[in-house]
Amino acid sequence: MSITPQELQQLMAEVEREDPIDFADLPFAEDDLRALISSHLCDMADAMENFSEADKQLTLLAVAAKLVLENMVLNIQLLRRHGLPMTESAEALLSRLRRNPDDTI
Repeated sequence: MSITPQELQQLMAEVEREDPIDFADLPFAEDDLRALISSHLCDMADAMENFSEADKQLTLLAVAAKLVLENMVLNIQLLRRHGLPMTESAEALLSRLRRNPDDTI
């Protein structure tokens, strides 16, 4: 892998400056969670060592898409549970779905 888990962890922290994660009251240190995930992702990338570049990109895109979907679903569930409105971006995405339920978005 061309990046170490520590370098990936630093990049994650930099991205979070613009889009912070609400760790709430999880019983884990934020840096420990970042380290765990960055190590896991580097392991995943190493496991794709024999993949073609196109297959690597498709696999990572599929993983990212699944995680974004999961994140959106969890955020919507939390907002509903607490009676809070959705963000404008989530509402815009869902309104596209409501307008075109059978179309590819």
